[in-house]
Amino acid sequence: MSKGLASNCKAEKMKNPEENTKKKTWPVKAYNDAEFLHSPAGRQVRVLCEFEEPKSRFRKYRINNTIVFFGSARILSKSECQKNLRNLKRKTTSLPKMTPTMQKKFELAERDLVMSRYYEEAVQLSAKITKWSQKIKDPLRKFYICSGGGPGIMEAANRGAHSVGGKSIGLNISLPMEQDPNPYQTRDLSFEFHYFFIRKFWFFYLSKAMIVFPGGYGTMDEFFELLTLVQTQKTKKHMPIILYGKSFWNELLDFDAMQRWGVISPEDLKLFKVVDDVDTAFRYLKDELTEHYLNK
Repeated sequence: MSKGLASNCKAEKMKNPEENTKKKTWPVKAYNDAEFLHSPAGRQVRVLCEFEEPKSRFRKYRINNTIVFFGSARILSKSECQKNLRNLKRKTTSLPKMTPTMQKKFELAERDLVMSRYYEEAVQLSAKITKWSQKIKDPLRKFYICSGGGPGIMEAANRGAHSVGGKSIGLNISLPMEQDPNPYQTRDLSFEFHYFFIRKFWFFYLSKAMIVFPGGYGTMDEFFELLTLVQTQKTKKHMPIILYGKSFWNELLDFDAMQRWGVISPEDLKLFKVVDDVDTAFRYLKDELTEHYLNK
């Protein structure tokens, strides 16, 4: 091509930039069509993405075994609860007398301080499990802490693993409240789900043990759904389940009454273990996981 012709072609392209842009961006490939992907018609594709994208990352980082921590997003650390109480005390010094509203705030702050033991003990238990797992030589047999990725007990679980230099997983989900990703989950193993049922799948699929700390509706939902899968033998893998916090669980749920009324079998009471301290929980998990996953 002559220099003159090449110059004319270049000039022609410069004259019609909009036309050239249109040729590059239209028509749009379906997998690049954001409007379609976010429409009801694209739901199956979105669902499939939440199965396949996490699977590819778990394979990349050789994650085969998880230990899942469940628990309330509202339980605070001890230091945060103590700070809240100090702030309340400073405010009351300027009041002529304690108002009913302020009295209620004190009661709630003191309750939060009592509950903070579960945050601190979740950190300790997660750290002990992670340190033990780090000593396992085969990388494919190591155990990784997994949480819902948010605040409260979820944060404590990730924090414990982080404190000893371990990786941990956060299965975050988009919610209008409470679900802000905590900073302790490993960045490359932090996921954001839209669909609850796929998030639950990933909680269970890789899990080799579950530890359920005090929690609300979400914790109960996850615990009972996964417990039902174990009870009905929809899974054949061995699954030690711990309910952590005797006073909380014994007050909240009367499993013996369920058995007396005949809605569960006596054998169903053996599907979980209620514990009240870090060392007991750790020894139980270590023994169960060693026997069923490391010695086989």
